[in-house]
Amino acid sequence: MKKWLLLAISLMMVFALAACGTAEEASGDGESGKKVLKMATSADYPPFEYKDTAKSDEIIGFDVDLAKALGEKLGYEVQVQDMDFNGLIAALQGKQVDMVMAGMTPTAERKKNVDFTDIYYTAKHMIVSPKGSGIKTVEDLKGKKLGVQLGSIQEGEAEKIAEEVDVTVENRNRIPELVQELKTKRLDAAIIEDTVAKGYFEKDKELEGFTLDTSEEEAGSAIAFQKGSKYTEEFNKALNEMKENGELEKLVVKWFEKETASK
Repeated sequence: MKKWLLLAISLMMVFALAACGTAEEASGDGESGKKVLKMATSADYPPFEYKDTAKSDEIIGFDVDLAKALGEKLGYEVQVQDMDFNGLIAALQGKQVDMVMAGMTPTAERKKNVDFTDIYYTAKHMIVSPKGSGIKTVEDLKGKKLGVQLGSIQEGEAEKIAEEVDVTVENRNRIPELVQELKTKRLDAAIIEDTVAKGYFEKDKELEGFTLDTSEEEAGSAIAFQKGSKYTEEFNKALNEMKENGELEKLVVKWFEKETASK
């Protein structure tokens, strides 16, 4: 009797383990049956990634469309999740996500921690301020409070400006926070990418700005992956195919109308 009981228990354990294995394997598949890749972004950066809350909580934008188009070519289902920009690389390093697309520039410092594809878009920086502020040049920032998004490439630009003029640099987590702080006069100006800034100008006539004249190469956006990830080469190849066949340009026209931006 004991032998039969032990045999029954053993068989139950085998079936249970088999079932667990199947569940774990299935968790890697999306509704389409494709392997799921988790993409992190900072959905505060129209037209790259944002939520049109008047319609839904879905994250939309140029980066989202591009990521899904690349995933489709490679046989992956890309699932997008939102987080603060300054936590994106940490999430990638901690293997909480598989990739990051957030208008992110592949700086030398970031390359120490993650791998990047080729650049898929370029940008310029803009100083944004309330209309009538009198801020028309970098020199006009003397004695002012200048806002930047935490973890963004604009932090570096702000540091360069602070070396030239006496300006106080303050960080915020999200672009809408910077804009709100400008409107309530808690910040005098902010550095925001030109396309993103122009989007705010269209909606808010109380803001204005000027493009920074820098001799350095324009900032560029690239896709970030974990160090040594096989996905980097796969996505880079598909990205270059989209550049060559005109698919990337179609997305550019759809979302930017030939404007540029990156963080």
